[in-house]
Amino acid sequence: MITFRYTIGDKHGIHARPAGILVNCAKRFSSDIKVEKDGKTADAKRLLSVMSLAGKHGEELTFTVHGSDEALAAEELERCCHENIG
Repeated sequence: MITFRYTIGDKHGIHARPAGILVNCAKRFSSDIKVEKDGKTADAKRLLSVMSLAGKHGEELTFTVHGSDEALAAEELERCCHENIG
């Protein structure tokens, strides 16, 4: 299991476009991928689940990746976060 944290840099937070990109990235992997914010956990492969976190600028997300391709998935998700949610 791999865990990493990411602080939202986009001044608009996680709205539909970056959430969709994040979900599409997560769906490419077989690993179980969860995103947590303020004690609430979301399935990173489900758009409405990710959107329900209502991540705002400056808030921290914790990603947990568990599965056969977890190392590659975590690396790609972190890259996706940097490129799409600031």
